[in-house]
Amino acid sequence: MADFVFNNAKGRIRTFAELPGTNDAIVVVPLEAAGLEADSTLKDYDDLESLLAGSSNEQTTLGRKTITTPLTVTIDDVNDWVDIDAPDQTWTSTAGNAVGALLWCYNPDTTNGTDADIIPISKHDFAFTPDGTDVTAVVSASGLLRAS
Repeated sequence: MADFVFNNAKGRIRTFAELPGTNDAIVVVPLEAAGLEADSTLKDYDDLESLLAGSSNEQTTLGRKTITTPLTVTIDDVNDWVDIDAPDQTWTSTAGNAVGALLWCYNPDTTNGTDADIIPISKHDFAFTPDGTDVTAVVSASGLLRAS
């Protein structure tokens, strides 16, 4: 499950997960461990461009993962929440700086958008040092995140 949901994404998570747009996607962005800002600071960023302008750095050697199929959304009326699940993500032949976290973001336009348009949804602690092997970010058995 997510460490936190970004303030700008609260209340819109289900819509993002269902990928309502023509050219939208979920984007998974690895952040470097060095310089990673505190959760209390990160959650206030409204877009990826602003977040990356802070002291947190994208681990660009690994590259971003783009998901273009809707995530699994389960509405639980008994417990009054919505669970969102996503496929595991694998980076092959990893290289570059140590990773400290993964951001799951919503990109409303993969054809013309910029990082200023990308909305961070959730942040997940994910620490590893690339060493040439494949690394898989396993989404928790209980799902990517829960909105309640």
